[in-house]
Amino acid sequence: MQASEFFHESPRERQLKLAFVLDPLDELKAWKDSSVAMMRAAEKHGHDVYAIDSRSLGYRTPEADHLGGVFGEAVELHLRPDDHDWYREIGRDWKPLKQFDAVIMRKDPPFDFEYLTATWLLERAEAEGAKVFNRPRALREHSEKLSILEFAHFAPCTAVSRDMGQLQHFIDEQRDVILKPLDGMGGSQIFRVHRNDPNRNVILETLTQLGQRTIMAQRYLPEIVHGDKRILLIGGKPVPWCLARIPPAGETRGNLAVGGTGIAQELSKRDRQIAEALGPTLLKRGLMLVGIDVIGDHLTEINVTSPTCMVEIRQQSGFDPAGAFITAIEHACGLS
Repeated sequence: MQASEFFHESPRERQLKLAFVLDPLDELKAWKDSSVAMMRAAEKHGHDVYAIDSRSLGYRTPEADHLGGVFGEAVELHLRPDDHDWYREIGRDWKPLKQFDAVIMRKDPPFDFEYLTATWLLERAEAEGAKVFNRPRALREHSEKLSILEFAHFAPCTAVSRDMGQLQHFIDEQRDVILKPLDGMGGSQIFRVHRNDPNRNVILETLTQLGQRTIMAQRYLPEIVHGDKRILLIGGKPVPWCLARIPPAGETRGNLAVGGTGIAQELSKRDRQIAEALGPTLLKRGLMLVGIDVIGDHLTEINVTSPTCMVEIRQQSGFDPAGAFITAIEHACGLS
């Protein structure tokens, strides 16, 4: 399946003005960044592309001046194929977000107070008429770790607590577990702990900050040796290829950020079952783009902030998730 078949592409009736809320442009790695891939796809589709550094988001009362409402410093871009010199700045101006046809929130975690503030501002922009993807309220309400609890029948045996006794009991019961903070990303602070691990106490003390921070424990899934599969959902539909992130030798984590190798694979029957069960529910809540993580037959995370792996999937399979995402945005903006 090609991206053009994923969502039916109709002739585009008009050009869209698309604003991408991002981290600073000079921090993006164009050769692997999904946000850059989306912006390139948007320009290829004939749309105007703007980048807004999330730090520039702000608000002025509507009667104050031309920036009434939620605004940001919008940099109009021309995208280039050279990954080391990947854009040209066409213009720069402060603009109300309601002036754009769609606003795509792509700021990376951490989900700290500034991220939370950005979602509040973006929700106000929605009230002013802006179309924001993913919806700010949905971003706030879907913890990327805890949201799997809604779909517990797909998840591995899981415990969430900051109580040492509860966590110790879970380790004794499951014998081999993964421990992780609820706000981590890229494989950060993930530990595999065996029941007889002499360091289990200090690991728990460190992760929970002596019982002051809630963490997640999950039964270790040996299928991780075959990859932690990132499955993209676009407009509620699963992309037909996933990226299996294979851990390096001697490592439990498959995250690309810690040296995992990404291998594109067609979805298995079980992958598709999980993805098709979640997709419509998440889309209904305003989550246009989601990256679910599956190890073996089990759902382990639901990533909604800035899902990645689009570039690797396109390079290895020929399917273009970024192009499919822009087509989904076109449909959401009434270009059908």
